[in-house]
Amino acid sequence: MSDANMKPNMQSFVDRFVEFSARIANQVHLRSLRDAFAAVMPIFILAGLAVLVNNVVFPWVMDGELLTRFKVWGDVIINGTLNIAALLIAPMIAWSLARNKNFDNPVSAVVIALSSFIIMMPIQLDVVPVGGKTTVTVGQLLSFANIGTTGIFAGVIIGLLSTELFIRIAGIKKLDISLGENVPPAVSKSFSALLPTIFTLSTFAIIAALLANVLHTDLIHLITTLIQQPLRLINTSLPGTLFIYSFGNFLFTLGIHQSVVNAVVLEPFLLINTNENMIAFANGQPIPHIINNIFVPTFGMIGGTGSTLSLLIAIFLFSRQKAAKQVARLSISPGLFNINEPVIFGLPIVFNIPLMIPFVLLPAIGIFFAWICTTLGLMSRCVVMIPWTTPPVLSAWLATAGDWRAVVVQLIIIVFGVFFYLPFLKIAERVALKNSGIVE
Repeated sequence: MSDANMKPNMQSFVDRFVEFSARIANQVHLRSLRDAFAAVMPIFILAGLAVLVNNVVFPWVMDGELLTRFKVWGDVIINGTLNIAALLIAPMIAWSLARNKNFDNPVSAVVIALSSFIIMMPIQLDVVPVGGKTTVTVGQLLSFANIGTTGIFAGVIIGLLSTELFIRIAGIKKLDISLGENVPPAVSKSFSALLPTIFTLSTFAIIAALLANVLHTDLIHLITTLIQQPLRLINTSLPGTLFIYSFGNFLFTLGIHQSVVNAVVLEPFLLINTNENMIAFANGQPIPHIINNIFVPTFGMIGGTGSTLSLLIAIFLFSRQKAAKQVARLSISPGLFNINEPVIFGLPIVFNIPLMIPFVLLPAIGIFFAWICTTLGLMSRCVVMIPWTTPPVLSAWLATAGDWRAVVVQLIIIVFGVFFYLPFLKIAERVALKNSGIVE
């Protein structure tokens, strides 16, 4: 087959792949998940700051009884953020899905999701009293274990299912209760939602009763055991994380934001690992996870997706193209805060095959190198949720609660990245010169 025939075929394949990926990106449920997790992220960042202050800042300046009293500040923040993570995510998913489906009463969907989530909680819990050694069975109690990190995936499923069911039932006109035009809109909407509310919550109550009486379990435990834990073991393993994260970065080279994949398939599970790390660190326990959603961007998103800070440095040091240097000058300020759309679309990296290769591979190499260093005990595990816009060097120091060795690891990745990007940058520049008709 001639080159002339191969080019249209290749272009046709890329076009079809981009169109397919764009449809996936706009799928209403996936979009709603991304919106919901984005909405609650500031709360988890606050939790990370509370963990940092409680366990790093306060111990620097006080100890004993005074330290214990001051740490109450961080403890109550953790209770109101990490320990109710699932309770927050379920109604936020309901709100996002209802809004994205143009449902005219999204507030009712929020109430339904929250109520459905509580309905699916176990009726009785086996707990160990403070200072006790034996387990006792208690009722009328919500456990932080169920409404917090452990229940996140259950919150996702219940938020989606309850909203879908409620919207579908609300769409049945025969169930609509109309009180006339003279009734205030808020009252009219509440009565319109009456029968859909009854049917939706009754459905979840029937499921909860069947699980309790037939299988002697509850939906939270069932989802956690059969779905969440197996998926988390796969997705947050080193091979799983590298594959999913790299595939998301590859999509970005086609102009499709990496969150299409990462925000749905990877980040919810990484967030669970992060929350467990922060809780363990706050309680002085061994840190359970290396890979979480602090670790991955800290060592695999240095300067933004594709770790493009290294590319900018390579341009400043070695590029002879004025256009590339101009793009780099415009991109360096936002790049220091991990915002790199200017270089992705301005250089560009999108559909630029030479630069697509290091853009996808360098983050995976950085994550793998940091994982090895952590496994060997050469740096601490990430335990503090930080904003994704935290500049490099500072991000590594804060994420590991002040471990300078993590800063060194991040600097090694940046320096390696400069020389890793360099040959691909030179090839991209030669291709650009050739396409412009300039011969060196």
